[in-house]
Amino acid sequence: MIEAIKWHLYDYIGGYMFLVLALSLFLGFPVGLTLGGLALLFTMAGIGLDLMSVNELFLYADRLWQTAAVNQVLVAVPAFVFMGIMLEKSRVASELLRALQLILAKVPGGLGLAVTLLGTIMAATTGIIGASVVMLTMMALPAMLDAGYDKRLASGTVASSATLGILIPPSIMLVMMADLMAIPVGDLFLAAVVPGLLLAGLYCVYIIFIGIFKPDRAPKIARSAGEIGAANIVRLMLKGFVPPVILITLVLGSIFAGWATPTEAAGIGAFGAMLLAFFNKRLTGKILNEVCVDTASTSAMIFLIMAGATAFSYTFRALYGEDLILDFIAWMDLSHWGFLILLMTLIFFLGFFFDWLEITLIVLPVFAPVIAGMAQEFAPVLGIENLPIGDQRSQMLFWFAVIVAVNLQTSFLTPPFGFALFFLKGSAPPEVRITDIYKGIFPFVLIQLTGLALVIAFPQIALMLPRLLD
Repeated sequence: MIEAIKWHLYDYIGGYMFLVLALSLFLGFPVGLTLGGLALLFTMAGIGLDLMSVNELFLYADRLWQTAAVNQVLVAVPAFVFMGIMLEKSRVASELLRALQLILAKVPGGLGLAVTLLGTIMAATTGIIGASVVMLTMMALPAMLDAGYDKRLASGTVASSATLGILIPPSIMLVMMADLMAIPVGDLFLAAVVPGLLLAGLYCVYIIFIGIFKPDRAPKIARSAGEIGAANIVRLMLKGFVPPVILITLVLGSIFAGWATPTEAAGIGAFGAMLLAFFNKRLTGKILNEVCVDTASTSAMIFLIMAGATAFSYTFRALYGEDLILDFIAWMDLSHWGFLILLMTLIFFLGFFFDWLEITLIVLPVFAPVIAGMAQEFAPVLGIENLPIGDQRSQMLFWFAVIVAVNLQTSFLTPPFGFALFFLKGSAPPEVRITDIYKGIFPFVLIQLTGLALVIAFPQIALMLPRLLD
């Protein structure tokens, strides 16, 4: 009996490791500690089953050192965090919103479009979703409600627009994904630009549609006396619109042109955010201290989870968990498309309960090698059948990373644990109920799934820019 149990565990312990992780995450323990603790626990079990050796415990520190401590790309993470928090506290975004409102004042749903464009522009200067949602909620939601916007439409517009920062470069999620999949982060930034703009464009089409056919839900906005006349408009444009655009150009332009690495560009962005705060007379010692503390706590949380995930993924592979997945795929007799759709469905439903960081650090190390191995099957769709196998796998991973990123954006908007919804409710006026928020985000989740389907069906949406600028 004992021998039978031993052989059963020998074959399936990797699967039990993944199952225990899924159950443990629901208990509410810190994710980083859960991942690291399970890695240690199952390593001990693996040693007892002669699947691992004691010496492999020393490899945890070595792998963490190689993946995080000496990885210069990950220096971009705290720099981008700093940039986003500084822009939030310097009120650059509030002035940008008013400038966009003036430009779109006569367009149906103009205020909603302004909020969406603000979310798109701010996405290109930061990747901190919590800060983006709170900032956009406090600035835009009261203005939309005062203008007579439907509470559900206003809530959905703010939540969906604020989460664009997870996809549009420079995104912390893309930096993490590029590191986990060992692909160039600059090329991944390029691959995510068009899908991100596609989602923003689909949001705008929906808002214009509402503005035309249901104008009572999205009425036009009026200009104040100080915003009428060419001189006033030019003044507001120069103060509110031009500075963020210059910062975006410096950050993204330096990466895409090859003048700076993502890490160097993140430094440029952080410095540029400080300059904007200085010119707005908001660069005080108190604000700088708050930004530094918030940056340190956010970065520490990210790297703690990364440390736990590194240990977990190593143990999972050492216990032949990856082979178990391959055997499961073979048992289900899925085609390469069937497996991809199954994986996308799994990621979508995981987004109902877990944060993007948890899903990314758990799913990518396990499934990315499996997907890369299917590059030849997907080659005709991707148009890469004439490339060497190594280049085929690289292109496959770029496309896979982008569709995972688009999929993960829905995790911020899907109840019960959509974090953007919590940030929105905590910052919204009292008259906005949680039921209004849930009803409001439903159309935008459908729009995101439509965008995901388009990127899956037409891979060139993600691959056109990297190939064009290669």
